[in-house]
Amino acid sequence: MFAHIFSYRLRCLLRDKETIFWTLLFPLLLAVLFYMGLSNVNKGELFHPIDIAVVDDANYQSNYSFKRALEEVSQGDDRLFNLTTASRDRCDQLLNNNSIDGYILVENVENIYAEKPIKLVVKESGFNQNIIKSFIDSYLQTQSAVSSIMQINPTKQQELLNSLGERERYLIEVSASRAEPDNILNYFYTLIAMACFYGSFFGMREITDIQADISALAARVSTAPVHKLKALLSSMSASLLIHLTEMGLLLIFLRFVLQVDFGPRTGLVLLTTVIGSLTGVFFGAFISALVKKSEGVKIAVLVSVTLIGSFLAGMMYQNMKYIVAQKAPLLSYLNPVNLLTDAFYCLYYYDTFTRYALNMGILCIFIILFCVGTYSIIRRRQYASL
Repeated sequence: MFAHIFSYRLRCLLRDKETIFWTLLFPLLLAVLFYMGLSNVNKGELFHPIDIAVVDDANYQSNYSFKRALEEVSQGDDRLFNLTTASRDRCDQLLNNNSIDGYILVENVENIYAEKPIKLVVKESGFNQNIIKSFIDSYLQTQSAVSSIMQINPTKQQELLNSLGERERYLIEVSASRAEPDNILNYFYTLIAMACFYGSFFGMREITDIQADISALAARVSTAPVHKLKALLSSMSASLLIHLTEMGLLLIFLRFVLQVDFGPRTGLVLLTTVIGSLTGVFFGAFISALVKKSEGVKIAVLVSVTLIGSFLAGMMYQNMKYIVAQKAPLLSYLNPVNLLTDAFYCLYYYDTFTRYALNMGILCIFIILFCVGTYSIIRRRQYASL
């Protein structure tokens, strides 16, 4: 009987083109749109050398230390500036044509205590202009400190020069893992989580088709001499098989076609997807059993909850995930879409499994609650007449 019901439901669900579109084709289409719209986001955040110029006059040529410092930061692949030396008029022309972000004018070369021995001329303020100014300020502060020390103790000249070349770093940058941060991955992870919860359409169908007051088909199913639990398990197994197959196709498309990085833990990524699919299907079943309305109302509830959960997980606005974590941390743990998204990111970024295990544990609790709640509702439901 189990195999008969299973095969019957499998054929029925595969003929439901609308559900297949929303659970398979729509996530694939959305993934392509994400890729087209977000593929260059990380490239835009790479640092590019800043285009500057310096007025090549007697003051600049005489200030050997500044000239050397400026040339050193303008060389190599990791240089800070793209440096151009030109006359004052040419520098003004380059600045007006937006060919450079600013130019440097060296003045008062013999008086390092002058108010502005080195000037920065810009057309507008911005990020690049602030970097140029910070470089000049740092140089002037170092030069002033060296001159003061030399006046107080001239015998420390060699020791001072050695210390300038070997500056101590008191801050050490430590990464949480060996993986590189990627701002666009969260969008694709929320897409997978949303696709998992679109499996709720299958769960809704299974409960709707056994509610005798919804349709004539459900009325005939309810009169069949089959235990409700056996019928439900057979039907849910068919739904899960289809949805897991769809999720597998989505993962293959993301990994091998769009080159989305899931990290080295492929087995745990697949396990996470299975847990997410189970949560989504049983969530749809629970909502369908709980909401005693038409199929249209149930679909509206499922779509609304899924989209709100996806929004709070950062699908439409990435920083929303972190805003919720700071302002309402409890909501992060009550949102299963966020738990699933965060589980994928933990597998990619973190070396430990503490946070991942917490997310998966809460998701398993959700699955148990949805299963128990669904069966408790439908087993007590009776109808006066069919």
